[in-house]
Amino acid sequence: MDMLRSALRFRLVRFVTVGVGAAALLFALSYLFVRLGMSPFTGSIAAYAIAFAVAYTCQHGWTFGGKHDHSHALPRYLAVQLGCALISGLVAHVAVERFGASPLAMSIAVTVVASAASYVLSTVWVFPSRADRR
Repeated sequence: MDMLRSALRFRLVRFVTVGVGAAALLFALSYLFVRLGMSPFTGSIAAYAIAFAVAYTCQHGWTFGGKHDHSHALPRYLAVQLGCALISGLVAHVAVERFGASPLAMSIAVTVVASAASYVLSTVWVFPSRADRR
C-alpha cells in the first residue's frame, strides 16, 4: 500500500491511471449502451462524452491539482483531445501504409504517441504550473 501511495505522488502515474480508467469506462459504456438497444453510433458517442467528462474532471482535480479555471482549461483540454484524435489517425495511417505495421504494432504506436502528446500538452498548455502561466 505504501508503494502505491508513493507511485501516486507522481503526476505521470496519476495521468496514466486516469487515462486507463477513462478508456475502460469508454469500453464498458459503449458496450452497455449498445446492449441496451442504442445504435452503435449513438451509444459510442454517448459513452465517449461521459468518459471525456470523467477524464477531464479527474485530470483537472486529481492529476493537476484543481487549480485551473474551467473557462480556460476545459476548451484547451477539448482542443488537445481533438488534436490527439487527429494525431492518432495520422500515426495509424503512416504506420500501416508507409511501414506495413501489423494492427498490434499500429495500435501500440497510436497509443504511445497520442498518450505522450496528451500528457505533454496537458502539462504545458492545459494545466500549466503557476511558473508556466506567467
